[in-house]
Amino acid sequence: MDKKAKPRGLGRGLSALMADVTTAEDRVNPAAPRRPDLTVPIERVVPNPDQPRRRFSKEALDELASSVKEKGIIQPLIVREVAGGNFEIVAGERRWRAAQQAQLHEVPVIVRDFDDTEVLEVAIIENIQRADLNAVEEAAGYRQLMDRFGHTQEKLAEALGKSRSHIANLLRLLNLPEDVLEFLREGQLSAGHARALVTSENASELAKKIIREGLSVRETEALVKKSDAEPRERSKAPKSYEDKDADTRALEGDLSANLGMRVTISHEPGGERGRILIQYENLDQLDEICRVLSGGH
Repeated sequence: MDKKAKPRGLGRGLSALMADVTTAEDRVNPAAPRRPDLTVPIERVVPNPDQPRRRFSKEALDELASSVKEKGIIQPLIVREVAGGNFEIVAGERRWRAAQQAQLHEVPVIVRDFDDTEVLEVAIIENIQRADLNAVEEAAGYRQLMDRFGHTQEKLAEALGKSRSHIANLLRLLNLPEDVLEFLREGQLSAGHARALVTSENASELAKKIIREGLSVRETEALVKKSDAEPRERSKAPKSYEDKDADTRALEGDLSANLGMRVTISHEPGGERGRILIQYENLDQLDEICRVLSGGH
């Protein structure tokens, strides 16, 4: 059977892959250098075209390049052999970029025999483990691990040492409009501001007001509550967010995070019946709803 088509369970796969991103020695002594398999010419190292991280801070890269120029690369890159005698980066693209900037001729590498799926998985894991990752990038990493590899929030939380609520809260941010996500990526909004906006139907307009007026997270929460309480047509609309109990709000958040679409739950007063509203933004999302409801794979 083709190695690349063989499915893997999360227990063995994610744990083993994480061992290559953060070894036991790294956790005990992060400053201790890892022993490289070999040192290769920098021109034989190529980036992963599917690298999920697309933004590299110039300031952080300049700082790393200065350190590399003075002390060299302490932690080797993780690579795999590819055609032409080259080595494709699995983890460590920032170090490779910094080495180029520092005009190094060779870089230390650890060679691993990963298939395409494992390469992407390790790249995502490495990015998630980085302290300077913004909330949108981290959330996108979790979403990729869930969508592409079938990992659940519970298993991710256990394997990555995060709380399930941390992962769920970040995933909910992906339901925000793209312009709000861009404000978050650029640092104009904090994750706290963004979480307050997740439930708002006017997130884009409110985000601009928050930035313009420099509102705090607490002021943002009050603004969202006030906006949601303003009169609007509610003939068939679900209960407003502030009227719902905490369990219902949490369930809405979990369903929204798992589907990648806004989900609203409305109970009939005094009864057990109600409605679930799933809002899709495009036909691809509608197809995904149909696939899930029809039991497709």
